[in-house]
Amino acid sequence: MSPVHRTPPRTAPGDRALDSVMFALDRTSPVPLYYQLAQQLEAAIEHGALTPGNLLGNEVDLSARLGLSRPTVRQAVQSLVDKGLLVRRRGVGTQVVHSQVKRPLELSSLYDDLESAGQGPTTRVLRNEPLAAPADAAAALGLAEGTEVTVLERLRCTHGRPVALLRTYVPPALLELPTQRLESTGLYRMMRSAGIVLHSARQSVGARAATAEEAALLDEKEGAALLTMRRTAYDDTGRPVEYGSHVYRASRYAFDFQLLIRP
Repeated sequence: MSPVHRTPPRTAPGDRALDSVMFALDRTSPVPLYYQLAQQLEAAIEHGALTPGNLLGNEVDLSARLGLSRPTVRQAVQSLVDKGLLVRRRGVGTQVVHSQVKRPLELSSLYDDLESAGQGPTTRVLRNEPLAAPADAAAALGLAEGTEVTVLERLRCTHGRPVALLRTYVPPALLELPTQRLESTGLYRMMRSAGIVLHSARQSVGARAATAEEAALLDEKEGAALLTMRRTAYDDTGRPVEYGSHVYRASRYAFDFQLLIRP
């Protein structure tokens, strides 16, 4: 494998982010060079080495910098434009738009998944208060309707941009939920610290249009596509410890499924 990372002597200020990214393109591999370049650019975006607003220059600049042909660079860039990660701007060049969060469907918290992917998660707590449990939350948590629970509403962001609006109902007296700590870590970490052993969950995924309030919080247009997820999580004794009703920006978020054939 021969590393390729060429930088021209004069670099425009907006292009400097690319100088910190090392590319290793294997010209002997059967994997096409355009695909190798696209994968490495996508990884740099996903892990925050290239962030929204960074300029990559035009195809001529990129070709000279990486020692590749223009058609190869054009094909790599186009594949990421098609994914919504890059955009071409007339007179400016190619620019990073955002990275889409891809989350596996497993019992993990969004905060932990974003942090492990290098997405720099932050949280703004919009609501943290006792509430009479609505019918769906009461049923999920095995409580009588109207039983007092704690409701949390949190806006989760990556690289300063909103990704998800999380509404979570927690049974009474389960654990302390100080707002300051909720804004610095994930709920599942807090549960584990309190001795709660998460074991399983029931989850459903859907989609709908954003309301005006959701659109304003998520930096989307009213009616934009949102992914929805409802989850009830259980501890190792079978006790329900969380019921969540969350919405995610479809433009920035996706669920990954692994499907297996039954024996």
